[in-house]
Amino acid sequence: MSIHRTLPDSNAIYFVTFTCFQWLPLIHETSCYMHFNKWFEYLVSQKACLLGYVIMPNHFHGLIYVDENSEKTINQLVANGKRFLAYEIIKKLKEQNSDDLLIKLESGRSKREMVRGSKHVVFIPSFDGKLCFNREMVETKLDYIHKNPVKGKWKLVDDWVLYPYSSASFYELGENNSHIRHYREFI
Repeated sequence: MSIHRTLPDSNAIYFVTFTCFQWLPLIHETSCYMHFNKWFEYLVSQKACLLGYVIMPNHFHGLIYVDENSEKTINQLVANGKRFLAYEIIKKLKEQNSDDLLIKLESGRSKREMVRGSKHVVFIPSFDGKLCFNREMVETKLDYIHKNPVKGKWKLVDDWVLYPYSSASFYELGENNSHIRHYREFI
């Protein structure tokens, strides 16, 4: 379900997905995987915690806990992340002289976005967000997130635990990941 309304709950865990415009592999094309780390740090600064994630070539899935003391809603946290990542993706596309992609992203703007002065559309407007009500739901979403790189058309790795842009190795191998907090701390 695409979110065009504010999700009000704090002290809650959300399963969040956002996707590149027209499902284009913009994250991969620009090698912007590591730019997510800055957003992850921002989440912590806003009293939110990343509990699990996968960064795919054209979309992101994550489990985000929003503390009751956070001054930001999940909508604001995701919007700020998308804004920052869009800026980095456009910057990289310009550096790479990816004119065809830049033209496509420019032509994808809505009239409203043009009026607001937006020059490109990088992500599909809004995002998908689901409130996770219990441990079983969190574990189901985490399993889905972590196995995404080996499902369907992707097959990005043979072993989903070894996908480098995911929290799978944190949970399955006990590897350190300074951006992740274990979901059991919050359920």
